[in-house]
Amino acid sequence: MVDGDRVTEFDLELGGGRRLRVYDTGGSGGDDRLALFWHHGTPNIGAPPRPLLPAAAGLGLRWVSYDRPGYGGSTPRPGRNVASAADDAAAVADALGIDRFAVLGHSGGGPHALACGARLPERVVGVVSVAGLAPFDAEGLDWFAGMTESGAASLRAAVAGRAAKERYEANAAYDPEMFVPADHAALAGEWAWFEDIVGPAVAAGPGGLIADDLAYVAPWGFDPARVVAPTLVLHGGLDRIVPSAHARWLAHRIPAAELRLREGDGHISVLSGAEAALRWLAERATSR
Repeated sequence: MVDGDRVTEFDLELGGGRRLRVYDTGGSGGDDRLALFWHHGTPNIGAPPRPLLPAAAGLGLRWVSYDRPGYGGSTPRPGRNVASAADDAAAVADALGIDRFAVLGHSGGGPHALACGARLPERVVGVVSVAGLAPFDAEGLDWFAGMTESGAASLRAAVAGRAAKERYEANAAYDPEMFVPADHAALAGEWAWFEDIVGPAVAAGPGGLIADDLAYVAPWGFDPARVVAPTLVLHGGLDRIVPSAHARWLAHRIPAAELRLREGDGHISVLSGAEAALRWLAERATSR
C-alpha cells in the first residue's frame, strides 16, 4: 500500500547542465496507479498540492511534479516557451518509467498542462486547467479585460520585453486587491499551503517568474485546439488575476473540453472545486 501523502524529491539531470527538481508520491517499487502531473502556478515551486493529497490517494492517483526551469531546484532554461513543458514532463515520465499520464495545472500551470495535452497526445489521457490563461494571441479575446491594474501592468511589462519586465519586478509589490474575499478566506484556511511554495520560488530572485510571464505573452508553441484528451476547464467567475473570459475561450477552442464555471469563486477559492475535478479526471482518464 502506497502512502499517498508521502512526497519524495530527487534531481533529474537532463544533460547540458540542465536539472529538474522532481516530486513523486509513487512507491519505492512498481506503482501502477494513474500518474497525475501537477503544473504549478506563478511564482510557485512544484511541490504537489498538499490539500489535495488525501483525495488523490483515495482515487488511486499518483502525484508527479517538478519545479519549472528557474524555480527552486531546477536550473533555468533560457528562451523557454510554454510548449517546453511537454519536453520536461516527458523526460520526468521517462525517468520514472511512466508511459501514459494525466495533467492538472493551476493558474500559470494551466497553459503548461495544455502544452502536454497538445504535444503528447499519445501519452496524456486527461487534462484539467484551473484558472488558466488563454494564449496572448487568442482571436476575439480582449486578453487584459477584467484583470486587476497590477496584474495587467505586470504582464504588459512582459510584452515590452525582458528588460522592461526585469525593471518592473525590481519594484513590484504585493497587491491584495488581486484576490476577492473568497480567495482571502481560502488563503487563511487550507490553501495557506501557498505560503510554503511561494517563498522558495522567489528566494533566489524573480528569474522563474520573469521567464513564465515572458512565455505567456509570446507564441506558446502549440494550439490548444490540438488537445484531444478529455479536458476540464475549471474557473472562478470572480477571478481578477485571470478573468473567466479566458476559460470560455479555451473551452470553445479545445474540441473535448468541458467548462465548469464557479460563479462565486476567485483565483484561489476555485480550488474548492478541485477534488471534484480529480474525480472527473480519474473517471475519464482510466476509461481511455
